[in-house]
Amino acid sequence: MTELPGDLVVRRAARIFGYSFDGPAAIVVRGGFVDSVVPESALRTDAVPSGAAELDAAGRAVIPGFVDAHTHLVFAGSRHEEFAARLEGRRYAAGGIMRTVEATRAAPDEELVAGVVRRAGRALAHGTTTIEVKSGYGLETATERRSLEAVRAASAETAAELVPTFLGAHLNLGHGYIDLLVEEMLPVCAPLAVSCDAFCDEGALTVDESRRVLEAGVAHGLVPRLHAEELAHTGGAELAASLRCASADHLVHVTDADARALAAAGTVAVLLPATSFCLRSAYAPARRLLDAGVTIALATDCNPGTSYTTSMPFVIAVACSEYGLTIDEAVRAATEGGARALRRDDIGTLRPGAAADLALVTGEHWVDLAYHPGEDVIAATVKRGVIVHGG
Repeated sequence: MTELPGDLVVRRAARIFGYSFDGPAAIVVRGGFVDSVVPESALRTDAVPSGAAELDAAGRAVIPGFVDAHTHLVFAGSRHEEFAARLEGRRYAAGGIMRTVEATRAAPDEELVAGVVRRAGRALAHGTTTIEVKSGYGLETATERRSLEAVRAASAETAAELVPTFLGAHLNLGHGYIDLLVEEMLPVCAPLAVSCDAFCDEGALTVDESRRVLEAGVAHGLVPRLHAEELAHTGGAELAASLRCASADHLVHVTDADARALAAAGTVAVLLPATSFCLRSAYAPARRLLDAGVTIALATDCNPGTSYTTSMPFVIAVACSEYGLTIDEAVRAATEGGARALRRDDIGTLRPGAAADLALVTGEHWVDLAYHPGEDVIAATVKRGVIVHGG
């Protein structure tokens, strides 16, 4: 892995997200943090750190590095047969998760680590610099802990920043499973995680079960977040608001009342358009959430069953097409929105003092992210002032 942080100067950017200059612009990075963003004509030689690396944007656009605030990167095996069956018209069922659970339990530690590193590398190539990573394919104490340990080990082998979340509550297996999760899994797994999540939906956990899990997670110092209202309206969004969760994710079936509650609680709505795309299902009402004052984030939901992609540019393209977002709204949701979902103010922006995480778009405007869906639209990725892809 490339040693971080670094000193860097980005020159000749056609435009920089969050700024409005007449003519080319530059970014000065000192010690891995944004030092200044100025018109190229105002860049002083003495403002650039001695020996700083240089990235010539050559008339292309610069955006903050994407913050992917919802992924399931720790898993083994494949569910391509399930996906093929779904294309033939078979309805998605949450039980498909168990096939991945079986493969993940059987996989050696090195396979789990290598899988996370490989997927994080793909995300970096797509401009993503920070990735929330959930466990949840263990559903037993040993494998849930191994999954979180794999995230920690992978962090030493990738330039992407990995933020671990405990999702032992991916399903309720019955036979006292919630008791086991609260009394055994959480004490063992909490030291390896930042957040605690639960899948509150039809066929997964009930509202009461999810509340118990999240309250126990908070007692262990974990930030609460919740899968809510994906498959049906079950009250998950209202629960997320009442617990002031950092995020409520999916929200396909969210109501006006839910949106108002999320806005009042300051809970970020993490929307996952690639999941709806892959499932050929309804899309979350993004405009309803925005109109209610809810901060939205966009994320990949990268997982082996319902959204096997690491591409935030693809997510942005789908969000613009299906949610009706403007390109600026979509980029903001994929950067600063994701940062807010992780309760971070040091990433997802190119303000002075923020981490120097950025992506260089192949064209002169970030609209190319949506304008060229499925294309390779990221020319370079920078993490903490170091070029980690392209350049």
